[in-house]
Amino acid sequence: MASLTLEDVAKQAGVSRSTVSRVLNDRPNVRKDVRERVQNVIKSTGFRPHAAARALASQRSWTIGLVLPLSVTLFFTDPYYSHLTKGIAQACNQYNYTLALFLVGTKEDEEKIFPRVSRKGLLDGVIVQSGHHGEQQIIGHLHDAKMPLVVAGRPFRSDNVSYIDIDNINAAFIAVTHLIRLGNKRIGTIAGPQHSTVGLDRKAGYVKALNERGFSIDESLIVEGDFTESGGYYAMKKLLSAKPDAVFAASDVMALGAMRAVRESGLSIPDDVAFVGFDDLPIATLSDVQLTTIRQPVAQFGAKAVDTLIDLVENGINPPRHIIMETELVIRESCGAPHGKK
Repeated sequence: MASLTLEDVAKQAGVSRSTVSRVLNDRPNVRKDVRERVQNVIKSTGFRPHAAARALASQRSWTIGLVLPLSVTLFFTDPYYSHLTKGIAQACNQYNYTLALFLVGTKEDEEKIFPRVSRKGLLDGVIVQSGHHGEQQIIGHLHDAKMPLVVAGRPFRSDNVSYIDIDNINAAFIAVTHLIRLGNKRIGTIAGPQHSTVGLDRKAGYVKALNERGFSIDESLIVEGDFTESGGYYAMKKLLSAKPDAVFAASDVMALGAMRAVRESGLSIPDDVAFVGFDDLPIATLSDVQLTTIRQPVAQFGAKAVDTLIDLVENGINPPRHIIMETELVIRESCGAPHGKK
């Protein structure tokens, strides 16, 4: 069966492509019965892995790079990145990889770091967080260097790059639709930065929900934030003059800043202003009024990025993989839904 592929073996064995790859490369963390089942399929079909891929495996550094286009300050203050990094680090430990972290906060950082991350033999592959800054250039450089690469979050140019993401448009649509169903008429949003796909997509979901329910789009109810607590606070200060009765914030961190601004103005949550956030980080439950939010599996997101990157390293970077993970609306007190009803 000369044309048999890794996917064929995985399908016959009832496992994932990456599991077959780990068996072929004698990697740990595969149950004995699963390993034996894969080996039996390989033996019965006569499958032979690509010679070039096997040769590459012997030259590996067993080190993965994580490139975050952030300032050091933002990395340590935004809990999203600590949870993402935790998921990536735990997966690297599971697969016996070393994790190397690179923070790219400025153009000068990028010019210094790119030659290091692309140096032959230093890293087996790279995960790049699609973040607040112009990460597209470093993604393009790594792609041109044929470095195995997974982008955490959909990049602007995504057709030829592997990435892992959630459906941000649909998730925001669900959040805003929930606020509409609760009877709110003036629903504002604190959007993410509009130079990032996540900021654009979550705003698009907000607009889609209003359009489909016959609401007109009031620009005074739309304010751009920067995914920080202070950004949410000052965005809410602007929104208050438009008198929203509900707000969809594109991150939990911004939602908490906005809720602080509402309290300072003498209004109550959710009676005067209802809130839905996005992420479901632990901070969502620390406020006096716990935050209704969209749960995305941030740590699992990081682990899946590692699993996908190892697949690219061991089995080639083409075709690119596009993986979309599930989200969930978590109902708490801030939206005003009685007893957590949807």
